[in-house]
Amino acid sequence: MKKIKKGELDSLCIYRGVLENPAVKAAAELISCDDEKKGEKYGELFCALADAGAEENLSGYIASLVLSDDNPFSRRSAFGKQCSESLLSGVSHDLKILQELANAKPEEIYENAHSENLPLWKNGSAPEPLGNGDWSKEAKELWDYHKKNSYGVFAKYKAFSWRNGSLEPIGCTNPIKLEELKSYEYQRGLVVENTINFIEGLPANNVLLYGDRGTGKSSTVHAILNEFADRGLRMVEMPKSAICQFPALIKILSALPLKFIVFIDDLSFSAGDDSFAELKAALEGGLSARQANTLIYATSNLRHLVREKFSDRDGDDLHSGDARQEQMSLSDRFGLSVTFVNPDRMKFYDILDGIAADRGLEVDAEELHAKGEKWALERGGRSPRVAKQFINVVEASIKRGLDW
Repeated sequence: MKKIKKGELDSLCIYRGVLENPAVKAAAELISCDDEKKGEKYGELFCALADAGAEENLSGYIASLVLSDDNPFSRRSAFGKQCSESLLSGVSHDLKILQELANAKPEEIYENAHSENLPLWKNGSAPEPLGNGDWSKEAKELWDYHKKNSYGVFAKYKAFSWRNGSLEPIGCTNPIKLEELKSYEYQRGLVVENTINFIEGLPANNVLLYGDRGTGKSSTVHAILNEFADRGLRMVEMPKSAICQFPALIKILSALPLKFIVFIDDLSFSAGDDSFAELKAALEGGLSARQANTLIYATSNLRHLVREKFSDRDGDDLHSGDARQEQMSLSDRFGLSVTFVNPDRMKFYDILDGIAADRGLEVDAEELHAKGEKWALERGGRSPRVAKQFINVVEASIKRGLDW
């Protein structure tokens, strides 16, 4: 691999967004600056790499910037559109230069790096589809990658939060996997099948997961994302307070070549809540209703989503029965409602055993059950959440050599 030359990075024509990265910008300045400033610019480059956690693998870091760049090639690829020969030529040109940077050793960019005892980065390996071959020949593989994983921020992140009228990426998500969740196999199976139908372009329903607290409703949704993110599934967490902005969110998502689950956690309404009608329209019937690439998955502790008081049954509503039917109609608009209830004693024991086995804990089953039952009763009842919390205590005690 030849040494990168002065001004080459500035000649990027498709991946110009990569130039905005602090490390790449510092590298470009180091390559182009006068000799007396090279020591200073080298320090800026290494600091930028360290700040990004890339000092141990420059190649992998540059490759990740390429894979998550938002440019004409990645956008056309994501939508499955053909690319012109001129565009592909530009892609090959840029990838050749970026690979030269990715493989550049410290002394190839600043020849005094060793003699001045400066900290040195390592090059490492690049992720697929780029790998360690010739990047300039990987346009077809990159086209396939973007067709599957989309482009820009949607290729880099799998989860987003709707805040202040815009999508904000979520860097750290719950890593829970479906196989880590114990019991409720039937309930989760319904959600999994619905999600598979959705990502395969088949008819699918909005989903309401309701029931007792701590039974794994939210964890099921998180695990669904982890299971299917590599098949083009993304998730947007929307707070109940932002439901009135649903049309604005749908306008953004409908223009993207991915499948999105809009996730509303712990959903409930009080009487007279304005967002009640907004969600009804979003689920079904509104002019700005959801598009084919979006579904709504919501969790709630309430079957009909509306908090009722005895006083609500009185009042001056002339047709109180109709009013109650209106309140119950929202949950009916979720095509799939899945119920999660607290486990009985034996099922709770199975959950305890399963979590302990996953963590490799060698414990006496009878003792685990007895103490787990006591722990649950002290916390108001059995649930998978309580079981996990108890196993946390058991595992920590064992590792510290303490009685549990």
